[in-house]
Amino acid sequence: MTAPTVQTGPWLSAAITRIEADFQRSADTHLIALPMPALAACGIDLYLKDESTHPSGSLKHRLARSLFLYALCNGWVDYGTTIVEASSGSTAVSEAYFAKQLGLPFIAVMPQSTSPEKIAQIAFYGGRCHFVERAADVYDEAQLLARQTGGHYMDQFTYAERATDWRGNNNIAQSLFSQMAHERHPVPRWLVVGAGTGGTSATVGRFVRYQRHATQVCVPDPEGSVFGEYHRTGDTALTGVGSRIEGIGRPRVEASFVRSVVNRMIEVPNADSVAAMRLLSGLLGRRVGPSTGTNFVGMLSLASEMRQQGQSGSIVSLLCDSGERYLPTYHDEQWVADHFGDCAAATARLEALLV
Repeated sequence: MTAPTVQTGPWLSAAITRIEADFQRSADTHLIALPMPALAACGIDLYLKDESTHPSGSLKHRLARSLFLYALCNGWVDYGTTIVEASSGSTAVSEAYFAKQLGLPFIAVMPQSTSPEKIAQIAFYGGRCHFVERAADVYDEAQLLARQTGGHYMDQFTYAERATDWRGNNNIAQSLFSQMAHERHPVPRWLVVGAGTGGTSATVGRFVRYQRHATQVCVPDPEGSVFGEYHRTGDTALTGVGSRIEGIGRPRVEASFVRSVVNRMIEVPNADSVAAMRLLSGLLGRRVGPSTGTNFVGMLSLASEMRQQGQSGSIVSLLCDSGERYLPTYHDEQWVADHFGDCAAATARLEALLV
């Protein structure tokens, strides 16, 4: 069997240059100190790194850039290669952005329930959406489409944790710690990150160990996801119904989720994620997405524990994407009532943690 030829010609060189140029044009994302005086008086400070300001609008911009460079340098993508990805939305938007930069066809395989705004953004970047009924079907369908088109299945769920250099090199963890350098508690007690692929938790978890920080990593996992049970048991064969919080949680254990670098997992009910999303939107004066709401539940839970134990320190998480992507869904009262019921009790419970 002949080994594949790694492309090193002019197109590959130009493609990598375009991706690197996009990185150089992008300023670092802001670190927002949350206005929470009751917690601050107890010595507890909360921060969000605002990933919604990337050119493609979400945390997944970093991942998509890394995945494209990984595929290009591995010789998996060449001029005219169709890029196929399985995604619940944000990764597909970001990959469509980079595919457009390189002039490559792009197909996103996603559930029918994906928000219309994300579908429209994929189309804006010239991508095509291919829908499946069940979230669990995205993997096989993406592999099939890649074979049919002679394209490349990017497979974020396998390669997310290995495509990013976790030791530094301008990754999200290095950026976050640099921005925290002059804060009251510069080394966070907790980093709180959700998991869809698991790539972000793997990156920050490895980085804090490599840098020998005392920081611990917490993953708030939405109701229905298998990651929490996998973290407890190590059973890779687990399957579940999947998450109803778009962008995080999975119906199966993903290769990129590295349980050994996660110190703590918190299972978050759906109503709590939605209530926290709305509460945080009010605190910031602008809408955030539901996965950021899940992160905020994790932050408030940890802050409450710290206050009860008389501990001080900082908790840092991510503002994953803008709530404008979810105006007809998670930010619509009737849609939430139809899909999640009454969130009033969850809202009251979370508000009590702020005072």
